[in-house]
Amino acid sequence: MRLRSVKGLIALGIVKGLITLGVFLFFSVFSECGAAAELGGSSEIISENCTFEELDPDKVTTEWNDSYLLSSREDALEELEILKKKTTEINETFRPKFENLSGPVLLDYLEADKEFSKSATILYIYAYTQNSKNVNDPFFASLLANSQNLITEYEKASAFATVKMASINQEEWNRLFSEEPELEIYQPYFEANYIRFAEHRPVNESQAAYLAELENQRMKLETEAISQITNNVTVAGNITLDNGEEFQVNSQSYNVLLSTDPSQENRKRCYDKRFYHLINESDSMASIYSEKARVDDLVARELNFTDYYNYSLYNLYLTPAQVEDMNTVFKERKDTFEDYNEFRKTKLGLEALKPYDLMLQLADQPARNYTYVESLQEIQKSYSRMDPVFNEIFIKTVTGSFVDVYPDPEHGKQPGGYTFDLSALKAPGLIFINYNGFIGDRQTLTHELGHGINFYLMGNSVDYLYCSGTIYEMEIPSTFNEELFVDHMVKSNDRDTAIMILSDQIADYQNLFTRQPLITEFEYKAHQMCAENGTVSGAELNALWTDLSKEYRSNSVDYYDKDSAEWTYINHIYFTNNYYTFNYAVSKAITLSLFKQYKEDPETFNKNYVAYLSAGSTIPPEEKLKKYFGIEINRQLFEDAMDVVELRIQELNELEQKANEPEFESAVETLNIYSGSFWKNESKSE
Repeated sequence: MRLRSVKGLIALGIVKGLITLGVFLFFSVFSECGAAAELGGSSEIISENCTFEELDPDKVTTEWNDSYLLSSREDALEELEILKKKTTEINETFRPKFENLSGPVLLDYLEADKEFSKSATILYIYAYTQNSKNVNDPFFASLLANSQNLITEYEKASAFATVKMASINQEEWNRLFSEEPELEIYQPYFEANYIRFAEHRPVNESQAAYLAELENQRMKLETEAISQITNNVTVAGNITLDNGEEFQVNSQSYNVLLSTDPSQENRKRCYDKRFYHLINESDSMASIYSEKARVDDLVARELNFTDYYNYSLYNLYLTPAQVEDMNTVFKERKDTFEDYNEFRKTKLGLEALKPYDLMLQLADQPARNYTYVESLQEIQKSYSRMDPVFNEIFIKTVTGSFVDVYPDPEHGKQPGGYTFDLSALKAPGLIFINYNGFIGDRQTLTHELGHGINFYLMGNSVDYLYCSGTIYEMEIPSTFNEELFVDHMVKSNDRDTAIMILSDQIADYQNLFTRQPLITEFEYKAHQMCAENGTVSGAELNALWTDLSKEYRSNSVDYYDKDSAEWTYINHIYFTNNYYTFNYAVSKAITLSLFKQYKEDPETFNKNYVAYLSAGSTIPPEEKLKKYFGIEINRQLFEDAMDVVELRIQELNELEQKANEPEFESAVETLNIYSGSFWKNESKSE
């Protein structure tokens, strides 16, 4: 799922402050057992580290209460007008002062800019989240558009400062820092946003205004695409089930049926209905995507990047060689998943594995449903060996109206999920999900809670300007949360449940290490096609998607010969922060390395992990990984990740085989990979 941050929008998409912070503001209370915030509830859980508060089911909330953002629609409109005036005031106050810029003036401007960013972020989040709840509500559609326009106008009004700071040489920076000691803690911020980007910033206010308008177009195209996906692309029409029931296929019902219906014929009907519907929608989505690709690369070239892919990697502090190493490893080792697909085929009693068989839960009763509270309780137990701050933030999030839980496509709730950064309010993340109660939904939930914990730690540890990071960094706490959950569930459940959970996790690896890099490579090639041809058709993009998918996907699945239009409903390819999805693969590879350290020495790991999550963008991403964990992003990292996948598939098969042996007692006895011995041995051999 996607995390959202508005600060990037208010800075032409450039991630803020990825260099070492001179004064680190981490609150040491987070690492002390029992030094909890006052969060209510009286029950306790005894963990290996200490006693911590147990979730009270009666206090669980399932809908947002956006009054902590803005109390009403009227207040939102009033705030919009206030911020419009503030835009003019900042321009009029600081433009003349920047002609003879001094350290104190720069500090005053930075504080004013920061406060505007916080307020604009809150307004934007209010508009975006409510629009997500109902993409057809005209008020919030309008408010979102006006919030985007506000950001654009602010970029224009503050262009004088952007241009000035991008033109300052090192000697001049040194003078400014010497004139105002309080600027020292912001030196890394200036380094990351202006000094590092000196060759990739607008050279004058006219160009800055032009770029702001292009960014506005990109935001509008994203909004349009999400609306189309919600209302048209994922609404495929009706099918007739085996029992004669009419079944409407939409974004939620599709996943439900393919995950739970034991009838392969029903699954095929549902899959086919959407498969061919997506092809019919491909021309309209190709039109949106062609325009987006054109504007994307136009922005990149204006900032002296060859294209938006180059721009994205520069922002991520990654190189094309690192991404190529990753893609190469995952393509070369895709056959690793063949044993798992064979296991799935055998378990389901099928002669051949079809694409509509890949989501069905591997359980005696595939339609098994977990209540939201049950899932929360299991997630909480997975934190038993983590620092107590995890539990504190968890309870604050799930009892404080920070999660909007249930699907509602009939009333315009968009599919998918995300977490918004509320560090402007020093609060947990604002989580959006569509919870149906399946095992995959539980992992989605813990994934998003990982984001929320990270945001809360940053927001209460470092200056607001450093509450950010690269995408793959931000995905680490979410993917690590998934590993914690699987570790707990396999150790604490019966054989059938353990097999289902471990199988689902391996399927997730297959998704992360094949499908997610595929999406990014598709984006890259699609942008190239648009650059060469101006516009592309749905059929052309369908053919591109299919050709690329063959390089990543399993040969043991009997896919359709006809070109697939699966790309049409993937929200990420329409987002303003392009090339998002390969970050999931990078973060998961890092997570598996982190999990080794966690299993070997939880106490040391916790100390480093809380500090890592709290640091935000105060340290460059690769430097931060090396500092706290000694990890580097290279080919070996991805090879190691695939080694873990192989071992987990092996353990899944062993678990199934030993289930019939008389001496078999529990799942955890056979799963040495979760007992800690595997991780310790691996660490010693490296």
